[in-house]
Amino acid sequence: MPVKKKRKSSGPAAAADEAGLKKCKLGSYCRSQASGKVISGDEHFSSKKCLAWFHEYAGPDDVVGPEGMEKFCEDIGVEPENIIMLVLAWKLEAESMGFFTKEEWLKGMTSLQCDCTEKLQSKFDFLRSQLNDISSFKNIYRYAFDFARDKDQRSLDIDTAKSMLALLLGRTWPLFSVFYQYLEQSKYRVMNKDQWYNVLEFSRTVHADLSNYDEDGAWPVLLDEFVEWQKVRQAS
Repeated sequence: MPVKKKRKSSGPAAAADEAGLKKCKLGSYCRSQASGKVISGDEHFSSKKCLAWFHEYAGPDDVVGPEGMEKFCEDIGVEPENIIMLVLAWKLEAESMGFFTKEEWLKGMTSLQCDCTEKLQSKFDFLRSQLNDISSFKNIYRYAFDFARDKDQRSLDIDTAKSMLALLLGRTWPLFSVFYQYLEQSKYRVMNKDQWYNVLEFSRTVHADLSNYDEDGAWPVLLDEFVEWQKVRQAS
């Protein structure tokens, strides 16, 4: 996820497919299997080894940039667009998409007790499990807003917002494809933090048929207009 690339979307299904959970490339376990090395759960974490691992991707710099991130994703066997990369970035408390600083890497990987590719791969199930925990998922969802936005902007541009929503809600929210279509044709060019937070709450509390939507509730205008738009579609 941290490799920020612009790409064309052909619609909500395609966006969800692109952004959805992709299976890790098992062939990328090649480092350990090609050498016949078996990682033991008893093998101690090494800060020195973790730092050397960081510099495999950062070179002499103190930050892993987009090129190093692509190599990192290739080595661990995960596509940059896979949601597991967003969860990892959240665990590292990374500030910017496409970059891991040395401080973020060392602090986050120490927390995960990972100092090499194989140890991180062994944590994939744990990272995925964070998406199934309601509280953790909410934190990841909220983190994604600041992580993905341009740091000189207070809001997400609408294309980035759609991509991130597809990644986070595309396979779990029954109304996602409809909401995606609404955003496609709407006047909105950005999504602010309040709107972003409320989309998650809306997805969790409002029925797919909108029957329990409270028009007098404190929903952002964006969601009021979405409900109105959808009801008109349903009635036609």
